[in-house]
Amino acid sequence: MNQCYGCNTCKSADKPLEDFIRSLPMETSHHRVDTQKTKCGFGLQGVCCRLCSNGPCRITPNSPRGICGANADTIVTRNFLRSVAAGSGCYIHIVENTALNLKKTAKSKGELKGLESLNHLADIFGIKEDDDYVKAEKVADAVLADLYKPEYIQAELVEKIAYAPRVKRWKELGIMPGGAKSEVFKGVVKCSTNLNSDPVDMLTDCLKLGISTGVYGLTLTNLLNDVLLGQPQLRPAPVGLRVIDPDYINIMITGHQHTIFVDLQEKLISPEAVKKAQEAGAKGFKLVGCTCVGQDLQLRGAHYTEVFDGHAGNNYTSEAILATGGIDAVLSEFNCTLPGIEPICEELKIKQICLDDVAKKANAELLPYKFEEREAQTEIIIDKIINAYKERRGNITMNLLPEHGNSNTLTGVSEGSLKSFLGGSWKPLIDLIVSGDIKGIAGVVGCSNLTAGGHDVLSVELTKELISRDIIVLTAGCSSGGIENCGLMTPEAAKLAGPKLRAVCEKLGIPPVLNFGPCLAIGRLEIVATEIAAELGVDLPQLPLVLSAAQWLEEQAIADGCFGLSLGLPLHLGLPPFITGSPVAVKVLTEDMKELTGGQVIINPDAKASADILEKIIEEKRTGLHI
Repeated sequence: MNQCYGCNTCKSADKPLEDFIRSLPMETSHHRVDTQKTKCGFGLQGVCCRLCSNGPCRITPNSPRGICGANADTIVTRNFLRSVAAGSGCYIHIVENTALNLKKTAKSKGELKGLESLNHLADIFGIKEDDDYVKAEKVADAVLADLYKPEYIQAELVEKIAYAPRVKRWKELGIMPGGAKSEVFKGVVKCSTNLNSDPVDMLTDCLKLGISTGVYGLTLTNLLNDVLLGQPQLRPAPVGLRVIDPDYINIMITGHQHTIFVDLQEKLISPEAVKKAQEAGAKGFKLVGCTCVGQDLQLRGAHYTEVFDGHAGNNYTSEAILATGGIDAVLSEFNCTLPGIEPICEELKIKQICLDDVAKKANAELLPYKFEEREAQTEIIIDKIINAYKERRGNITMNLLPEHGNSNTLTGVSEGSLKSFLGGSWKPLIDLIVSGDIKGIAGVVGCSNLTAGGHDVLSVELTKELISRDIIVLTAGCSSGGIENCGLMTPEAAKLAGPKLRAVCEKLGIPPVLNFGPCLAIGRLEIVATEIAAELGVDLPQLPLVLSAAQWLEEQAIADGCFGLSLGLPLHLGLPPFITGSPVAVKVLTEDMKELTGGQVIINPDAKASADILEKIIEEKRTGLHI
């Protein structure tokens, strides 16, 4: 790792970060893009099957069927369904743990920071209780009961959470899901060897998984988090590598399960913990946000100003954050925790602790979070991190980037805080859309990858193109980390917007890009869209609203995309999923889906051309609404 890896790094929309990574004497994912640039053509098309010992079989014009007889359509959609099921399973794992933590907190009469959110959920579920703890326990039980239903029994909360016109259409299509965990199980079974070979049937299951992913893994996880962790509040906050303060013991958190950190967040600022830190030579402890759990903490940063320094960056910024030398420990509990951080942590003596075995890193200590033992575990974690701090500080050279990012990104945006900012109603936003001051809304969501132009390149450039056309952008996911570090979520970014949107932003003092936080917050965007549609008396596909997961990365993103399609929304991707070898899959997702749900998949790697397509769709929707 003493080798100078030089300039063989991928491009980044964040030029200071790109220069910093290029200068590092250690390898990162940004370097490995070059060594992995030769891709398997069969894998890209999804036409490779390795489900049995007769394989792997690869479909070609001269060999159009595998040994078992499966053709390209079967193999591709089978692989696709398997990915969607895996992605959905990840989200269901998160909401299950969140509901369990809420239930256990209620039973132990712990702090509930978001009583307004609790009452909102109780109203939706039809739960009437005066005692907040009893109410919270019943809310958690309602979610868990639905998760654990068998696949053949329809989930109850879908109709209570989802938009009624969408539910009606889902019933017509026969895609109302059963128990969310059982849907994942059935999806995995269905795409195993010599079982389902009907591509349309498997794609239909992808929509069912998308619905359960969205309702439970996205929307309900957010609302349950609000109850435990507090509702988001608008505020300016620092972002980027500048948030790393070397005077503190810095803990980088990665993952998606914010409720796992509840006890730790409070204990780190306790007099006892601060005293321990000071005795070790630091001022205290600070949490440094990374990936989606960092975005969620930033979203609620108003509740945690003492312990949270700010959000430093997304998944593919994590290696650079560690390479500064200013991080003393990594606490991980889910993805997107890259395996590439392992050698960097070893080199820089950074303590790694995994709190959920699904995210166990090879050279990390596993300390599975147990609610009943949380206080003792917190003490153990604090002591281990202090020991790491003592061992490494003074022996590791700091390589900080204090000017990186900015100090006034607008954070804390949610369906609740934004609506409150607008005066408690969506009417001001609707009026701006009707008048044309805001042409439409684009949700730029999901992951960051390194291959769609480079690190955050397509996401940032597309966002710039959209706002220049008076289209306001709402973000959620790792893409938010890159967009905010490039300054597009500061009020000053209004100058990059089209003249009408710029005037709106300058009058309201807001940026043209609003960050809703983690990928889980895609569920918040759905709430905004649903409430606007309800106020207008239309279905979601009629709204001047488009989605882009320009730099989608993984299986969770594919499940997210299926949710977007089930909602009837146009979905842009910078890179195609691995389906291009199946004419049936391509046709269903890009053409037939318009008639089924109202949605469609759009593939385009160019920011300007993609913006042209999305703008045209928005204009067509406006015409349909006679505005």
